[in-house]
Amino acid sequence: MSELRVGYGFDVHRFIEGNGFVLGGVMIEFPRGLEGHADADVLVHVIVDAILGAACMGDIGENFPPSDPKYADISSRSLLELTKIKLGNAGYEIDNIDATIICEEPQLDEYKLLMAEIIAAELDIGTHQVSVKATRTDGLGCTGEKKGIAAAAVVLLSETYVEEEEKGDADLEDEFEDE
Repeated sequence: MSELRVGYGFDVHRFIEGNGFVLGGVMIEFPRGLEGHADADVLVHVIVDAILGAACMGDIGENFPPSDPKYADISSRSLLELTKIKLGNAGYEIDNIDATIICEEPQLDEYKLLMAEIIAAELDIGTHQVSVKATRTDGLGCTGEKKGIAAAAVVLLSETYVEEEEKGDADLEDEFEDE
């Protein structure tokens, strides 16, 4: 029987002056942007954190430090791809992701399926394995006061059987970073 592991991620990014932002790999038209590292995609950041946490590989800041210039302008979609490589090298695969975006605005219903499709594609899993939901806090807290967006994610991983000759993919992460 393969080992199952659960990971959890949570993050909040504040709104800043700007024109639109990236969420779940999708450009959202909105009069404000999000403050944060790289493209500040709070949804992808919590998914990466949940995946890394489930595999006991630290968190997003340890694996992709904002102080490292090679990650300064990296897209969150690239972070998903790098995380997929790290996860495969550690001998795990994603069974499912359940993520929730918490904000009063903008309205996200029309974007949720596209976000799930993008996340699934970057992680090389089926769209049926990614759930993206959105909720409001009825005016309470920083999201309710429209100061920012929060997100949370839970990930289920299972152990994979990796033959020794297949472990050659460990160099893929270095190769990816050199591009």
